[in-house]
Amino acid sequence: MTADTTATLAARVAETACVADTFTLADGQVLDAYFDEYRLAARPQLLHDVADAMAALVPEGAEVLAGIELGGVPLVIALSAVTGLPAAFLRRLSKRYGSKRQIEGPDVTGRRVVLVDDVVRSGGQLLAMTRILRVAGAPVAHALCVLERPLGGRLLLDEHGVALHSLLTEADLPTAKGAAS
Repeated sequence: MTADTTATLAARVAETACVADTFTLADGQVLDAYFDEYRLAARPQLLHDVADAMAALVPEGAEVLAGIELGGVPLVIALSAVTGLPAAFLRRLSKRYGSKRQIEGPDVTGRRVVLVDDVVRSGGQLLAMTRILRVAGAPVAHALCVLERPLGGRLLLDEHGVALHSLLTEADLPTAKGAAS
């Protein structure tokens, strides 16, 4: 993507998904603005354009894209449609009924899986999903996200052999500039 295209896409994402309102993170931290991935997912053309731009970030040799519930699911579906790669879906906890699976979709055993999520902050969620996939026999070395916040996620993932590829960083968002979650 060119710098102009990145700026235009960042402006569209910010206008649609950056919300100035109180938001409490899982760790209890309270923000005064956040990134609402559901607003992004609810806009078909914007979701397609984001997936189209993210396709360039998919590492060569990737065999499966794995979306993390819930924010990564619409992204991985759109990215799968753009790239032609199969999509898998990861739950934080195994389903308690029916299949009782934590990983849905194609078998990931021995396949190079790329994680897909909406926002990366500390990297803890992506690291937990990496471990689940590795236990299942999938070599995970890459993760993609729409938005990266500078809260240590890249470093944590790197320490565990996962390269983070982000479409946008917090600094790319014209209206948020440090406030998007």
